[in-house]
Amino acid sequence: MPHHSFLGSLKALVIGRARSLTDQHLFHKVSLIAVFAWVGLGADGLSSSCYGPEEAFRALGAHPHLAVFVALASVVTIVVICASYAQIIALFPSGGGGYLVASKLLSPAVGVVSGSALLIDYVLTITISVASGADALFSLLPPPWHAAKLPFAFAGVVFLTVLNLRGVRESVLLWVPVFFVFIGTHAFAVLYALITHAAGLDDVARATVAEVQTVSSSVGWLGLGAVLLRAYSMGAGTYTGIEAVSNGLPILREPRVRTGRRTMLYMGVSLALTVAGLLLAYLLFAVAPEEGKTLNAVLFGRLTADWSPGAATAFVGATLASEAALLFIAAQAGFLDGPRVLANLAVDRWLPTRFANLSDRLVTQNGILLMGGAALVMMLVTRGSVALLVVLYSINVFITFTLSQLGMVRHWWQQRRADPAWRRRIAVNGLGLALTTFILVSLAVVKFHEGGWVTLVATGLLVALAFAIRRHYRNVTTQLGRLDVIVEAAAVETTSRRPAPAEPDPLARTAVILVNGFNGLGLHTALQVPRMFGETFRNLAFIQVGVVDAGNFKGAAELDALQAHTASEADRYASWARAHGYGTATYTAIGHDLTSEVMKLARQAAERFSNQVFFAGQLVFARETNLTRWLHNHTAFTLQRRFLLANLPLVILPIRVAEAEGAITS
Repeated sequence: MPHHSFLGSLKALVIGRARSLTDQHLFHKVSLIAVFAWVGLGADGLSSSCYGPEEAFRALGAHPHLAVFVALASVVTIVVICASYAQIIALFPSGGGGYLVASKLLSPAVGVVSGSALLIDYVLTITISVASGADALFSLLPPPWHAAKLPFAFAGVVFLTVLNLRGVRESVLLWVPVFFVFIGTHAFAVLYALITHAAGLDDVARATVAEVQTVSSSVGWLGLGAVLLRAYSMGAGTYTGIEAVSNGLPILREPRVRTGRRTMLYMGVSLALTVAGLLLAYLLFAVAPEEGKTLNAVLFGRLTADWSPGAATAFVGATLASEAALLFIAAQAGFLDGPRVLANLAVDRWLPTRFANLSDRLVTQNGILLMGGAALVMMLVTRGSVALLVVLYSINVFITFTLSQLGMVRHWWQQRRADPAWRRRIAVNGLGLALTTFILVSLAVVKFHEGGWVTLVATGLLVALAFAIRRHYRNVTTQLGRLDVIVEAAAVETTSRRPAPAEPDPLARTAVILVNGFNGLGLHTALQVPRMFGETFRNLAFIQVGVVDAGNFKGAAELDALQAHTASEADRYASWARAHGYGTATYTAIGHDLTSEVMKLARQAAERFSNQVFFAGQLVFARETNLTRWLHNHTAFTLQRRFLLANLPLVILPIRVAEAEGAITS
């Protein structure tokens, strides 16, 4: 007991104490206002200014002044994508991530492609954000310290994983001060560069015109376009965080649409100004790459060259430290939205259903652990190289962007007779579709042979796995559907017999049956009791728990509906039992932890019926594999151990599933 008490105290210290579903202010406590959402979700986009402009600038090579065109193209791209996603937010107020949009507006198969691409991208978001943050921080340190950069990045991923296990608000509030330090220092740097070097803008314009003429005369206009296209593509990571806001709507404060749009506005404006401002500042200060330093570090060093040593050191240190911190915050998008995509896929049975489960902190713990573990593997494989990660990054998110915009264009076309403003709406998403498709094709061409094929192969494998899992769940559902004839017969019996309700005798032999909805599986288990034990039992009691998961944890109304549905399903069992002459009782609850809630109800039943035996049905596969064991939770076996420890008898009634033959036997 002291051992368990110690572990419980340690868990409460590291992750936090369990949240209560009965807390009237629960959803207020776990949701984010627009400013905090800007920190937690918008930071993904804003943080890309730490590496996106740099990668684009480096890709220009000997033609740096072409960065003016890259800056203009970046601003236009940000505006178009933000505007198109603002319409997605309005159409999907409960969450409009790429998976849901593509699934509902195109098809479930297209949706799983979008969702799989997004999952890979979120893993890379975590990896590249932490790796780039480590680069920014170690730019302040002498070269001998750089050997510790990879271990530091590993520790950063672990720290963020644990932090997100505590909850959404807790993982965001910690970063609010450093986020606004980043905003303040970078806004000051850009304004300072423009004001102090305003006279140099004419030189930049002349040099840009001259460079256009030089490049076009040597390689032609197509060659010039290719140079710009490559630089634009290498900086495409700049736009990857925009989708995070629409996908994260469920964690935003009501009214969610208004909060989401405001968050999108904050992110779009701050990102566009920062990216364009940094690229222009690079030109004004003639920034060039230096070994062991980011371009931003070089820029800030030159910007403060005329300051006093103390002021320069303090400003550069605070600015680069805030960059490192913001990049860590950007990894939050992967931890906030990645598990949500996993949960949505799990609810629709594309991935194991366990990824929809919530922890006692009401976060998708399995998803967070998977995203953190995958990011650690990616960090190890790439050795934390931002240059390599940038190649792998951003292709997948533009798959999602393109499919989402295509779905919206199709939707507005179908609504053209019902929506007077359909032309304006379709124009916004149509422009977004054209732009994201162009970028996707460009990225695939430019990055494919440099390593971009790796992400496409990984996405394809994940899609294939999702279809295999969906096929398994569908086969099992079809086979269990054969038992539905029992439900129809039970309904007829319940309405036709109508005997006088029998009050249960607390001293009589009682079978307490664990059920999950009024279905063939539960009735099959209930019918097995008299088949095996004859008239031994005079009472039938039923325990049902409504599981709160990522699919229904969306608001107080959804929880109330789940509670009412759970009680209604248990009452149907009670009516059926009374029709067969049994005394009956029901015990229901809702909660995130099925086994704990069942144990609470079981103790209540045991206190009322002293002469009781508990029964639970369990699917048993004739050809069980590691995959089937992973896809099904085997809750009955977990409960059996806990029942034995509580000195309560639990009998598991196997329901054999011959998956290949499609048969079910007892």
